[in-house]
Amino acid sequence: MEILYTAHATASGGGREDGQSRTDDGKVDVQLSTPKEMGGSGGAGTNPEQLFATGYSACFLGAMHFAAGKAKAKLPQGTTVKADVGFGQRDDGEGFGIKVTLTATAPGMDREQLRDLMNRAHIVCPYSHATKGNIEVTLKQGD
Repeated sequence: MEILYTAHATASGGGREDGQSRTDDGKVDVQLSTPKEMGGSGGAGTNPEQLFATGYSACFLGAMHFAAGKAKAKLPQGTTVKADVGFGQRDDGEGFGIKVTLTATAPGMDREQLRDLMNRAHIVCPYSHATKGNIEVTLKQGD
């Protein structure tokens, strides 16, 4: 695979609990805190699951636009992708895992066409490819 771009980020401090994560160019610089639901302080910072959700939703929407172009279709103005990233103990008891639900909403688009574009996007999206077989990803259509 020929690499077109590489992102660089470094986490420091306590990691997900009272830590910090920053990209080398300073465009992303966030405080981290663990949600109360996970036994943390619930502080003002974000967490890796929220960061993963923002990245995956943006990447998947881009993949939908790519898939639409390949299919000679156009996504309607106002199309969105919402990512819900759940965190929990794995069934094997050895560690933790995540599950993702991606919900695409495309105002006025035929539901069958939207489903087809979502399925195509799921093939070309790098996040979908990276997680394939590793985490459960559910595709849904919004109202």
